[in-house]
Amino acid sequence: MQTNQIIAMFGGALLLLGLIAFFLGRAKASRVRASGKTMYAQPDQYAWFAVLSTAGPAMVVSALGGFVLLLLGAEIPTLYLLGGSLAIACLGLAIGMLMVRPDFHARQAIERVIRFVLAGAALISIFTTLGILVSIIGEALRFFQMQNFWDFITGTIWNPGASFLEAAGRGDEGGSAAQFGSVPLFAGTFMITAVAMLVAIPIGLLAAIYMSEFAPQRVRTVAKPVLEVLAGIPTVVYGFFAAITVAPIIVSVAGFFGLEASFNNALAPGIVMGIMIIPFISSLSDDVINSVPDSMRQGSLALGMTKGETIRDVVIPTALPGIISASLLAVSRALGETMIVVMAAGMRPNLTANPLEDMTTVTVRIVAALTGDQEFASAETLSAFALGLVLFVVTLSLNLVSVIMIRRFRDKYRVNNL
Repeated sequence: MQTNQIIAMFGGALLLLGLIAFFLGRAKASRVRASGKTMYAQPDQYAWFAVLSTAGPAMVVSALGGFVLLLLGAEIPTLYLLGGSLAIACLGLAIGMLMVRPDFHARQAIERVIRFVLAGAALISIFTTLGILVSIIGEALRFFQMQNFWDFITGTIWNPGASFLEAAGRGDEGGSAAQFGSVPLFAGTFMITAVAMLVAIPIGLLAAIYMSEFAPQRVRTVAKPVLEVLAGIPTVVYGFFAAITVAPIIVSVAGFFGLEASFNNALAPGIVMGIMIIPFISSLSDDVINSVPDSMRQGSLALGMTKGETIRDVVIPTALPGIISASLLAVSRALGETMIVVMAAGMRPNLTANPLEDMTTVTVRIVAALTGDQEFASAETLSAFALGLVLFVVTLSLNLVSVIMIRRFRDKYRVNNL
């Protein structure tokens, strides 16, 4: 019998046991209530508790068993695992029926289970982050056993071409030794991200202010969905736009002013990436600004301030924590963008402060290192995990700084309003 069929049979059997538990639990609770005894919950609540005690343990055991087997690489037939889970479901059904009695608070028990499930859902993001970190650290440590960590962090030359020859014991055949200086990659990443933010934050914030404070309802109804359409366009389309349209325009404008610009330059993907990110900032900032109480606006206007002064001195300071959060979300989106950079900025690691030259980013090099017919044990392939680990640390640091800034601003704003 195939695994899919066994899983389908397990699901059907568990559903049948759940239905049996529901009707038996409600019938028993109704009989006890009809006998004149005071019940702490309704019959349906006892029925749902019986369902939870039946299906809950079986699902947990099957999920944990499958995860442990996958983690340890053990080979235990799926039929045995799911059969044991059904046996636990039958035991849970018996325990659930025993708990259907007048002195048992079924409603409170269900609420405790719900709180536990919600807490587990909240912990998923934490465990996912830890899982990502663990999966990256192991391979990154292998890379740092081959290459010096300090040279990787401070090196200014990225030339991994000889890494495969070195891995095969033929390092002298490739000329110069492989060099893994990540500074050019991170410089390109921050350069393109900075250009994108210089485009996205002013335009997105001003668009949010207009739509929330000045735009008529009919204009807002049309403009906001149209603006948010930009977020749904595939990044490869933005890449075409940056490479075919924006980059030649930048070259022409630079030539008009006597400057030399490459067709693969950092300015084109930065501008197009900023256009792509505008909906993230404008939509979130619009929601935050709309959440500012109207009483604050009316009080400011009653004191003689103009509408512009009210927006500048009351609305924006009140909504600033949310605006900062939206901007940081946009920064994270820009740091992880790959396709636009590949198509418009190129793939050459170039340490320069001139946005008219070609350069590349960390994510582009990660993709290049992990694609193609390459040996996984080579330093170039493992460098992708080292780059990912450093980028993870940088993003986490930005989030921590933003949390501190938001808390300090809220404390200051709270003190000023006392």
